[in-house]
Amino acid sequence: MLRIILAVIAGYLSMAVLVFATFSAAYMVIGTEGAFQPGSFDVSTLWIVVSVVLSVVATLAGGWVCARIGRRRAAVIALVVVVVALGLAVAAMELAHSGEPVPAARSGEIGNLEAMQSARQPAWLTLLNPILGAAGVLLGARLGKME
Repeated sequence: MLRIILAVIAGYLSMAVLVFATFSAAYMVIGTEGAFQPGSFDVSTLWIVVSVVLSVVATLAGGWVCARIGRRRAAVIALVVVVVALGLAVAAMELAHSGEPVPAARSGEIGNLEAMQSARQPAWLTLLNPILGAAGVLLGARLGKME
């Protein structure tokens, strides 16, 4: 049981670190104007594509780590449950706040932290993230060849 818990924690932490590092690097490469639609905090199509790819890579890695440490399908299933539950919680919070006033119009370059806090992604993407997360973890676990 302890191995399963450690596997889930390690898998989730590996995903979180990868998401933070790769999204930060992608934002530095793409820049404010590439990440957002002109004059707004609505994310661009380019950012949506990049974020989906980076998210899938992170979930593949998380599933792989979880499978390698946990060595059992139960560890991977537990990580999938965590990813879906947290993804749905984030989606519910974002959708609940979607009717609130949008941030002031964006002008010029903004830092990574402000970009993360102010970015507005489409509702469909918010709802798709937990599904992609679960699929990525399961596929990553297969690559990790658990028992």
